[in-house]
Formats: sequence, structure tokens, C-alpha cells
Amino acid sequence: MTNTPIRATLIPGDGIGPEIMEATLKALEALQAPFEWDVQTAGLAAMQTTGDALPPATMESIRSTRLALKGPLETPSGGGYRSSNVRLREAFKLYANVRPTKTIIPGGRYENVDLMVFRENVEGLYMGYEHFIPMDGDPEAVAIATGVNTRQGSRRLLEYAFENAIALGRKKVTVVHKANIMKALTGIFLDEARKLYKSKYEGRILMDEAIVDACTMKLVINPWQFDTLVTTNLFGDIISDLCAGLVGGLGMAPGANIGADAAIFEAVHGSAPDIAGKGIANPIALMLGAAMMLDHVKLHDKATRLRTAIDQTVNLDKVRTGDLGGSASTRVFTDALVARIAAA
Repeated sequence: MTNTPIRATLIPGDGIGPEIMEATLKALEALQAPFEWDVQTAGLAAMQTTGDALPPATMESIRSTRLALKGPLETPSGGGYRSSNVRLREAFKLYANVRPTKTIIPGGRYENVDLMVFRENVEGLYMGYEHFIPMDGDPEAVAIATGVNTRQGSRRLLEYAFENAIALGRKKVTVVHKANIMKALTGIFLDEARKLYKSKYEGRILMDEAIVDACTMKLVINPWQFDTLVTTNLFGDIISDLCAGLVGGLGMAPGANIGADAAIFEAVHGSAPDIAGKGIANPIALMLGAAMMLDHVKLHDKATRLRTAIDQTVNLDKVRTGDLGGSASTRVFTDALVARIAAA
């Protein structure tokens, strides 16, 4: 059954996306992962060729395969087109954003970090309900944003986080909120967490609570006091990037977007257009995203082999890209990784 073909959508992405995607595909080929790829486009590349940052063909492909591996997509700040990532989350109800953070290279500021962040992915302040109010001749004098959290959406994400934390053998779930100030918007999330824990998970795993600003401070001072964190959309985006910084940066941070209608795996970092085409990008984050994808389709052995090969390449072979203190190009790192997979 391992070699049964698995149809999946492939989106190379913008900037360094095609380079790190090529590296990741070489690793998956070395593992003999049985994906049958339908290559599509999104983001700036799609905007330039089709006039739509998320073309209908890409959407139809994901509807058909229900599985995708995606490179980073460029989103303009301020004006321009709306984020393709947000549109994908909305279209396919990708309510759970899962971001593991684990130390791969020892000797940094923090050792033995092992955290999981579960972020609500389709509600909160990221819904894009924004508008301007004109005043005194200025058409954009006042900016207003509306956040929306629902009990159903909160509960759905919380259940997913608790169930996965228990399945993975985690010890504690910390619910991160700002209910002391945003009593309705994040209070509803905290209230659902308390009720759900009391009715379903008490005695199976520990739960505690942390106000988001205090949580970020504690993560920097002593990240080992945390295990699994679950929170709303905006807070989860910020906290997961902070956690990535504990283990070497976004170049080490994969992400999974899990929903009712599809699962999309990615690198958390952006498209880094300033280094695109230079052959120096670190592909580890996308490779780790591919490992999460392998776990998702129950190819756990291949996922473990990929993670082991990454660990051996950076720690035993000392082959590292510039952001990790080395001098290897993307190609040199990939070749060393593929050699490790082949030798296993």
C-alpha cells in the first residue's frame, strides 16, 4: 500500500519558492514518496500570468486532490491583491494551523526546545473585515477592523489541538488569550476551552492558561515551561514566529493547514525575493512541511527518514546554508541530504 499513488497539488510559489520546492521534490523522490503532482500556480506568479493570485484552475485542483504542498506566496503590504494564503484557508475551511518547533541544531541560545502551536486559522482579526471612515477631507482618516470569533470555530480548533496533543503524547496544553481586555473576542475562546477541558479532557492531559503578552515574555525567558499552545488567529501567527526564533528562525519552521475540505502543507517563511535566484535559500522548512504531509497520509516511516536525514546532514555532515552559519548552497545541501536518504 505504501506505493499506491497519492494525487496532490503542487504550488512552487514565489521568490525562493521554486528553488526550495525543487530541493524538497528531490528529497521526496529519494524517499520514493508516491505523490502524483498536479502543478499549479498562485500568488504573484499567478497574478502576473493570469490576473488572479488564486486562479480557478488551482482551486479546482485542490478541490480534486484535497492535498497540497505549497511554496511561499508573495503578498503585497498595504494595497494590492488580497493574500492567497488567507483565501485558501477560507475556501477550504482550513481551520487548524499546526506549527511544530523543535531544536535541530544544538548550541544555540536555547537547547532542546520542543513546542507545538495550534492556531485558529479562519476567524479572528484576519477575516479582513476592514474599512476607512473619511473625516475632514481625508478619505482614510479612520481605519476600523472587526474581529469575529465563534463558539463553534473555537471549539473545533480546541478539540483538534487537545486530540492531537494527546495522540502525540504531549503533557500540557496552554490556552493563550487576551480575555482580560478583549473580553468578548478572545473571552469566547477561553470560555470554550474551559468548558471543553472540564467535559472531555480533564484527567487525560493538563491544561493551563496564559495572557498573550505574558506568554511571549515567558517563552523568551523559559520556553521549556510550555509544551503545546493553542490560541486565536493573530496571536497564533505572532507566537509561532517567536517560537521559530527559538530554534534558528523561520528557515526551520514548517506549517500544516488542516481543514474539513483539504490539507495544505508549507514553509512558514515568506518568499524572500531579495535572495531569489541566488541558490542560497534554506529548504529545511519546506522539507519539514513535506514530512508533516507524509505523516498526514500515514507514510510515517518516510516522514521519519526525512527528518532523520535533515538532522544528520546539518549535525553530522555539517552541511548548512548561510542562515545556519554554513556556506552550502541550496543544491549542495540537497545533494548531501539525498545522499543521507540513499544511505539509510
